[in-house]
Amino acid sequence: MRTRHVNVLIALAAVMLFSFSCFCISRMTQTSNQLTNCRNHILEFKEKMLHLKNKTERNRQELIKALSKVNYEIIQRKNMSVNLVEKKMNTLGNNETASNAFEILRFFFPHLRKVGRIYPDVIIGKEKTGVSFALGISTVNRGNQSYLKQALNSVVSRMTPSEEKDSVVIVSVADRNEDYLKSVVDMITKRFKRQLMSGSLEIISIPAFFYPNILHVQQSTEDSGKSESWRIKQVLDFCFLMLYAQPKAMYYLQLEDDIIAKKMYFTKITDFVHNITSKNWFYIEFSVLGFIGKLFKSEDLTDFVRFFLMFYKDKPIDLLLGDIFQVKMCNPGETPEKCAERNKQIRIRYKPSLFQHVGIQSSFPGREQYSKKI
Repeated sequence: MRTRHVNVLIALAAVMLFSFSCFCISRMTQTSNQLTNCRNHILEFKEKMLHLKNKTERNRQELIKALSKVNYEIIQRKNMSVNLVEKKMNTLGNNETASNAFEILRFFFPHLRKVGRIYPDVIIGKEKTGVSFALGISTVNRGNQSYLKQALNSVVSRMTPSEEKDSVVIVSVADRNEDYLKSVVDMITKRFKRQLMSGSLEIISIPAFFYPNILHVQQSTEDSGKSESWRIKQVLDFCFLMLYAQPKAMYYLQLEDDIIAKKMYFTKITDFVHNITSKNWFYIEFSVLGFIGKLFKSEDLTDFVRFFLMFYKDKPIDLLLGDIFQVKMCNPGETPEKCAERNKQIRIRYKPSLFQHVGIQSSFPGREQYSKKI
């Protein structure tokens, strides 16, 4: 009997143990499934976060590129214009004094009486005034050859900081070829950015409407007419540049785009001018070739321009420079010897020359020039 009870108890215990094992296995399976689902959710969340991170990184990179592009365009625009590029319109502005210097052109050219403001088309620079010296360089397209960069580098690099501060170099683009104007602007804004920013260097372009109809007509004729047209245009180009420079400085130095300035040229010029005992000098020659290296008092420039414009059709500007001396300085009935003696006192020549002519390709298309000794 006792054995029977023991067996029943054992059987009951076995049933309970089996039931408990089944329950445990079921719970473990359920927990395992839940863990699997949880792990899948974690992996899915991790994948979404990774995708979001990658998308955010792409957006960040795109944003950086966009900002870099904007900054680059801002810098380029700043470099190109030095914050001072203007397309001059026919309306009066702050530079009314400089604009008034061009008013004498209306007297000589009737077609200019119909236009509004006479002023350069483009000005790049700070339009600096109140300095001692203005240096003018007129430049035109010479085809495949250009000496401007070399000339400009020698002119600006051979000044001391104080000399640069007390001067302004003006590059006048006297060419209607817009590609050439752009190439000059690009070269100067990249190579001479500091000088532009300081105001010691400017770029201007002469408006096409400035030139009279006779110039346009002669440009379409044969070689003789083209040569005459080139000579006439050269006189007009110099006159426009001189009028622009006149209000800026006490003295004006005429240069060209195919010269090399010698070492310490500017120091020698300033020392020579300041040490001249006579104040009645007409102009000073720092070069004997053509119109290069001629120094004028700015207060006299208007008189020179008036004379040049009266005879711009007749002679090159360097010959007109000799004629104005005869007209203004030689008295009627005076002997040539006496006039020549006065010439030495008021037409002063500095030796040795401070500028070397290097250009072989002339500004006249197809013509070469080999005169380098100045």
